Amino acid sequence: MIKITKLLTISIVVISVLSCSAQKTVKNKIDSSSYIKGVWVTNVASDALTSNDKIKETVQICKKSGITDIYVVVWNRGRTLYPSKIMKDLFGVSIMERFGQRDPLQEMIDAGHKENIRVHAWFEFGFASSYGENGGEILKKFPNWKAIDNHGNLVLKNGFEWMNAMDPEVQNFVKSLVLEVVKKYNVDGIQGDDRLPAMPSLGGYDPYTIALYKKENNGQLPPNDYKDPAWLTWRADKLTVFLGQLYKEVKAIKPKMIVSMAPSIHPWAKEEYLQDWPTWLDKGYCDYVIPQIYRKTIESYTNTLEAQVSFLKGDQKKKFFSGVLLQVSGINPSPEFLKEMIDANRKAGVNGESFFFYEGLKAFPDYFTKEYIKK
Repeated sequence: MIKITKLLTISIVVISVLSCSAQKTVKNKIDSSSYIKGVWVTNVASDALTSNDKIKETVQICKKSGITDIYVVVWNRGRTLYPSKIMKDLFGVSIMERFGQRDPLQEMIDAGHKENIRVHAWFEFGFASSYGENGGEILKKFPNWKAIDNHGNLVLKNGFEWMNAMDPEVQNFVKSLVLEVVKKYNVDGIQGDDRLPAMPSLGGYDPYTIALYKKENNGQLPPNDYKDPAWLTWRADKLTVFLGQLYKEVKAIKPKMIVSMAPSIHPWAKEEYLQDWPTWLDKGYCDYVIPQIYRKTIESYTNTLEAQVSFLKGDQKKKFFSGVLLQVSGINPSPEFLKEMIDANRKAGVNGESFFFYEGLKAFPDYFTKEYIKK
């Protein structure tokens, strides 16, 4: 553990020195506290990042569609989508192989800022190590980083294999990637989602977490029922502390950097993935949240939206935006349903949303360029 921690620390120091030559952040005219019209840009089921020309095309479509914020993936399947010294030092590969010598993140920043669009680095995989790869290269090299369930197995949920988000060494690794981007790039923000900070509630039965729980609970073992309420809260609180530390460190480097989170809906997110985003807002550990309100009917969408808004306190509504499902597996909502969801947001006092994902913008050219841009 000492060697790995030392290696990560050295990498961060080097990146800090290099960051002195990084470009200054472009000052956007849009007030980030007033509204967002965002979209997630992925490297899956999309050619948006396949070349610099495609990135420029992506930005132009976003601009015409009224998009103010692009959340571009930078961490996926155990690879970064930017040249990472940390990944090079630990795994011998600095960037996802398909991108060769390119830097898609810098290309997106350049293109987005030219059009006055904010660009956020989206750490999509978070604490997930792989998808359908039995832990991938990360857990092959560091098997002690595995998240373990109550049967002693690697935590697997919906095809994703997970690192142990409770382990300080794992936390330091993921944090180091985030801080590397913060220091090296003039991004407007960084973003976690339903995998950062997160871990399936199946996990927590590894030796480190068991020992920590016993230390803090008079020698008692964690409940075998992974949905035990107190056990859920104990682990969720650990992830909240991690987010607070990450937020503090990001702001110490760049005070104006936006730290946003796109978790699942509450309380399901806490019960399934140990994400307690109302507490994140209460403690001031993120600048805003975009819960993923992915629903198939307007009735379900409206009811879920109202439920999420009910968890907000005081003036927190200005820190709350809605995640809207725009395309999945090539399927889009009907034009009527899309309009109804946006209207429901405004009626609820939610002044913005982010769409999953970019390719869906192309399915509604008239709506986005003529109607949505005015909302």
